[in-house]
Amino acid sequence: MSSMGMEILAFIISVSGWILISSTLPTDYWKVSSIDGTVITTATFWSNLWKTCVTDSTGISNCKDFPSMLALDAYIQVCRGLMISSVCLGFFGSIFALVGMKCTKIGGADGSKAKLAFLAGVSFVLTGLCSLTACSLYAHRITSEFFDPMFLAQKFELGVALFIGWAGSVLSIIGGAIFCFSLAGTFKTRYVSAMVFIRTKKLKIKKRKSLLIFHGCCENGMSEAA
Repeated sequence: MSSMGMEILAFIISVSGWILISSTLPTDYWKVSSIDGTVITTATFWSNLWKTCVTDSTGISNCKDFPSMLALDAYIQVCRGLMISSVCLGFFGSIFALVGMKCTKIGGADGSKAKLAFLAGVSFVLTGLCSLTACSLYAHRITSEFFDPMFLAQKFELGVALFIGWAGSVLSIIGGAIFCFSLAGTFKTRYVSAMVFIRTKKLKIKKRKSLLIFHGCCENGMSEAA
């Protein structure tokens, strides 16, 4: 596959991952727990990064926003920061990719576009890593509380938002890596061209020195003969 085709593929994969990651922020079910009756589910508890809610059997939800940031658990604050950073990095990565891709007509010379495309790849990789860390940290807290026999409060299970976040993280990392590898040939070609240019210049300098020495010897010989 050509480098242009790899860039297009990387852009589609990376942006798809970024969209999935962005969709996890407003998604309700980061963690969920149900209280079952004899026949039907009597209540469903669920939480995300911003609020905690309970939905009864009639479908009516009562939600409560989390208190001040200073009163939040540390892991929720970290997850918020990582997810917001992930969304911002993905946004800038998309802009860099649009400007730096070979199939677009903006961005200047090929060298400048290659640098922007490489920067887009790095941004998408960081996007995936931030989201992956946030989702994994949140999931670790849920599983730790679930399997802790000393934890007596309401226990939760992994929500659908975590799986969406993991999928988006993997896509972003893969897309960013493809972006970076698709430019390896470009940088290699430029390096080889630069080395050829340097060697050619050195040969020209040596040739000029040889000619100067030859002319100097000829002039000395002619002066001695005279």
